Amino acid sequence: MTALLDAAPVADTTAARPLRAAALRVLFTNWTGTGTVPSRSLYPHQWSWDSAFIAIGLRHLSPRRAQRELESLMSAQWADGRVPHIVFNPCVPAGQYFPGSDFWRSATAGAAAGAPAAPLTSGIIQPPVHALAAALVHEADPAESARRGFLARLHPRLEAWHRYLAERRDLGGHGLAAVVHPWEPGLDNSPAWDTALHRVVPAEACSFRRADLDHSAAADRPTDLDYARYVRLARDYRDAGYDDTKTEFAFAVEDPGFNALLIAAEHALAGIAEQTGADPGPARARAAALTRALSTRLWNPDLGMFSARDLHDDTLVPVRGVTGLLPLIVPGLPADQVNALLEATSGEHFRLGEVHLVPSYDLTGPEFDPNRYWRGPSWFNTAWMLHRGLRAVGADGAADRLRQGILRDAAATGFAEYLDPHTGAGRGVRDFSWTASLALDLLATGPKEER
Repeated sequence: MTALLDAAPVADTTAARPLRAAALRVLFTNWTGTGTVPSRSLYPHQWSWDSAFIAIGLRHLSPRRAQRELESLMSAQWADGRVPHIVFNPCVPAGQYFPGSDFWRSATAGAAAGAPAAPLTSGIIQPPVHALAAALVHEADPAESARRGFLARLHPRLEAWHRYLAERRDLGGHGLAAVVHPWEPGLDNSPAWDTALHRVVPAEACSFRRADLDHSAAADRPTDLDYARYVRLARDYRDAGYDDTKTEFAFAVEDPGFNALLIAAEHALAGIAEQTGADPGPARARAAALTRALSTRLWNPDLGMFSARDLHDDTLVPVRGVTGLLPLIVPGLPADQVNALLEATSGEHFRLGEVHLVPSYDLTGPEFDPNRYWRGPSWFNTAWMLHRGLRAVGADGAADRLRQGILRDAAATGFAEYLDPHTGAGRGVRDFSWTASLALDLLATGPKEER
């Protein structure tokens, strides 16, 4: 790990100014006028959890623009409460991204579920980071937020979003939200989904054309077989009218990372409710119930960390992925689980502080691939979330080292989408919005000793 240990640190003084300026350039370039695309090439539309992370960084640049980022996304919310994972820009040529709006057919296939006539969207979801982002954006400029009625307008939408997850997505009946497509937890081709995906009959290869390979190396992306299974799952959901009660889900999983983010968002939503004069009780009750369910149903004592649960056979998936570390962000997690997670982060499987950021999958696992999307590479958003979790449980030394690594690697890779955890080489596209935005956030908040 010479490359990591010998790399020059990014100082929190004038030396950080070029990094801040470069991050601002990325966000200005990727701004469309109403929202921010993750990448002008590979991802030319607005993505759900991307916009939440982007708003978290934008609040240090322009709290009002950060508010608009979230407002733009939430304006595409469906009547049933779901926040779709993509909001399509009608100005982007149809063939530039697949699956595009003509595949999802939200306005027609999703009409019974309350999809808006415009804008057109996808029909699946992504992790619910939005209430946390809204709370942080409000804190950046409470006076401007109050003047614009930002929280008052977003609160009912966020409440409906969380109710959708609690009432429509508790497919296992044990109080946790389930995901029904590998794109929903955000870790698309993680080895954690392999067993469940193997049950999915892939779509015919001639029925779609991958646009992602026009912009990124095939070795960095999911395989054609995985993609064919993604298409089949999305098509089946669409053809069932995006109805969570009628769809026969070939893929249904309770993911610890998704639910940990939902718990953090419920706590943030309770605070938003108090700020707006609404009742914080429902959000607090959901947070408490989710925490109990997470700590009992998804804790894997054999691995010493959290695991996804496959609802097909109601078993824990025996895979060590970064999603199993993210519950560190959950307030009130049992102390023995917190201690075990801290041990897991620094152990042989993730080697926090010895490799670049946090690998997305077990470094010793047979499926580990340092280049291929979520099968090993380190991502900046999961590192930021783990940094937040480490800070929350008082592991400040580890949090500060991770923060420094995020800033260093963001600068060294030109704000890469993700990177090789061993070499630090950037993978995927460059000038990636959430990498730039979360670097801005860490530059603005500083290490513990500067607070």
